[in-house]
Amino acid sequence: MEARIFFEEMFRSVLEGEPELAVEMAEKAVAEGIPPMQCLDEGYLKGIDEVGRLYSEGEIFLPELVAAAEAMKAALKVLDPLLKDQSAQRRAQGKVVIGTMYEDIHDIGKSIVASMLTANGFEVHDLGVNVPAAVFVGKVKELQPDILGLSALLTTTMPQQKAVLEALTAAGLRDKVKVVVGGAPVTQKWAEEIGADGFAEDAIAAVALAKSLL
Repeated sequence: MEARIFFEEMFRSVLEGEPELAVEMAEKAVAEGIPPMQCLDEGYLKGIDEVGRLYSEGEIFLPELVAAAEAMKAALKVLDPLLKDQSAQRRAQGKVVIGTMYEDIHDIGKSIVASMLTANGFEVHDLGVNVPAAVFVGKVKELQPDILGLSALLTTTMPQQKAVLEALTAAGLRDKVKVVVGGAPVTQKWAEEIGADGFAEDAIAAVALAKSLL
């Protein structure tokens, strides 16, 4: 099979949200000797870029976005270990730590953002839900990420975003990381009020914001 056909099928697997096809094409391409990095650049990443465009223009919706991210993640599970084995470095967009605020157990929105960031080439460390400010600060100190993402799905947990920013300042880390906030009740005005570096209302906006901050 020509490399071009592999790339077309990789693109389609993401566009149509088919993890099984994404894995199948990754495995076949590797068996044919096609470099993993080329599979990403000419196949899967083009697919996720197209999904982002369609979502932004209202031509597809959240279920399709989630399915595309899952297909991309499935392909990455095949390709990333091979890149490491070959001592090749996937061109990471940057390192992100993300989590849902303390006393907030809502996971879906944050997980979609994490998946889309991963699909777009970011190294993502997802801390999960109900994350205390001290844990965010500890992970920033340990991992030295470029971006810290704070998700609040409840109005009552929005103040925890401010608490994390204050804790980062107290620890002398505030100028070491870009902090972005999001979640259903969160607004641009709130982000500005608490001194965050950015606000995103959905996963596509979060990816664009992350890229713009680096």
